[in-house]
Amino acid sequence: MTAAPGAGVSFGWGPADARRLGARAECVVVVDVLSFTTAVARRLAAGPPAGIAVVAAGERWPDGSLRPALEDLLAAGAVLAALRALVPGGATLTPEATAAATLWTATEDPVAALHGCDSGRELYEYGYPQDVEVAAEIDSSAAVPVLVDGAFQEAP
Repeated sequence: MTAAPGAGVSFGWGPADARRLGARAECVVVVDVLSFTTAVARRLAAGPPAGIAVVAAGERWPDGSLRPALEDLLAAGAVLAALRALVPGGATLTPEATAAATLWTATEDPVAALHGCDSGRELYEYGYPQDVEVAAEIDSSAAVPVLVDGAFQEAP
């Protein structure tokens, strides 16, 4: 897969945006920092699809509605900022994607933000500080899980 320089990259929140943006994108990246995401934008930049949707998973309120989560927004911003820098000729980001990338680059200490955000503090309270430590490791994993036929597999 290759894309012309300036291929569109969008950003959204939760399952509804994943469905909406995914209908128009060749690739959907779901960012769920304290549960699943361990890999950065290099895989996408190596052969960028024509359209990429980066979706911050967020959390759920007790009533089931979406609770935007800072950790997912920051990590999505990191992916988006990296795509903008790594894609030959640059990647064209939507205004929402640009805002997320800007938040990432403007955050002085994203690791401290991860430790201090609601979800990070909750994991400490539940006795899982190691989960926050692992999630705070930036660019530490080259493994990329890819959904194939309903199951995640490591990308080649």
